[in-house]
Amino acid sequence: MRALIVACALTWAGPALAQEAPPPRETVAAVAGAVRGVYFDPAKGDRIADELEAEAASGAFDALTDPRDLATSLTRRLKPEDAHFNVVWDPEAPETAPPLPRPGLRRPSEGGPPPAPPPAVVRGNFGFTDVRILPGNVGYVEMKSFANIFFGDADDPARRRADAVLDFLSGTDAVIVDLRDNGGGAPSMVGYLVSAFVGPDRDVYNVFHSREGTTREAPEVFHPAPRPDVPVYVLTSGRTGSAGEAFPYTLQAADRATVVGEASGGAANPGGMVPVGGRFLVFVSAGSPKNPLTGGNWEGTGVVPDVPTPWDRALETAHLLALDAILEKEPGRTDAQWAAQALRAEPVEVDLAAYVGAYGDWTLTADVEGLRAIRGRRPAWRLVPLGGDVFMRAGEPGMRVVFLRDGSGAVTGFDLTGVNGPSSRVRRTP
Repeated sequence: MRALIVACALTWAGPALAQEAPPPRETVAAVAGAVRGVYFDPAKGDRIADELEAEAASGAFDALTDPRDLATSLTRRLKPEDAHFNVVWDPEAPETAPPLPRPGLRRPSEGGPPPAPPPAVVRGNFGFTDVRILPGNVGYVEMKSFANIFFGDADDPARRRADAVLDFLSGTDAVIVDLRDNGGGAPSMVGYLVSAFVGPDRDVYNVFHSREGTTREAPEVFHPAPRPDVPVYVLTSGRTGSAGEAFPYTLQAADRATVVGEASGGAANPGGMVPVGGRFLVFVSAGSPKNPLTGGNWEGTGVVPDVPTPWDRALETAHLLALDAILEKEPGRTDAQWAAQALRAEPVEVDLAAYVGAYGDWTLTADVEGLRAIRGRRPAWRLVPLGGDVFMRAGEPGMRVVFLRDGSGAVTGFDLTGVNGPSSRVRRTP
């Protein structure tokens, strides 16, 4: 009976939506009007709008009575013109279209006091989803989005969060910024983070051209303690878009970052969602960036990586590049050496049975996943072979176990060695 009820609900969802939505030609005309009135390039906007209206008049969209199908079709039609174009039907959107917004871009500080950040932005930690120190003292930060910074507010929460992250990473020898799942956000955060890795005397920031003039991506307040010499690596994928592309593009053009991964999505032109009535909205680009060093932007092409790598191997590749850069500067850095050796280690065949047994208060066992070391009630270590009788603690290349053998080849104990401390020797229990 429950399956029948669900089936009935699904059967009637389409007609209910069709009754709420205006005729397709009316919606297409409204979308065309928004493009004509807001798109940053008036001539191109007029052409796109004229073509949409002509296609609608020919009946190209008449069969799309479900608003979701119409939104999908319009998005597919518009994307080749500008990668930011997107049409959605949202039951919470206005039924009646408000006046079109100003056809240009504004800085976040314009237009009165800053609004409170949306709850979703706060829950998402203002885009900063992971911050840690990788082996070899390499900083890592993952960002899923770029939150708005309102520079007129000294206590702006997005800026405070950015400062906290940058302060946490301030003692690292290299920095990796992971944007592989970053769909974009605010130019204000992009400019502020760029200023953390570029000297204040350099003009590297994109200039956005709109119908109302130009707006610079340079922040209204620069980061107070930039690190213009620390190696920076930015990870990208085909999912990286918009503001998520502006950050690596700007640093790459300034010769301040190595981009690792796959080409980004190729959506350069910022804008916003424009309600057009009937609960439809269309994203229209209100500006287009121009970089002062390249004279162009990444629309269509995406940010082309310096080190092309499958997206799921980009972090490992960037980590190795960072470690190599550290070792070039400090050849004797054991922590960086061990971390690099661990990343480069190839799988090896090991006779685990030779190591199984009791070693003082340690017990070594073997299973299908490999060798495990247990000491009392402490959590077990998984030991990863590096070659010969050398193993490392899984996930911690700064901790090694080097097994000892006698003249007959039998394992008699091991040395436990930390990268930052002396080794201790444990003999096998007879």
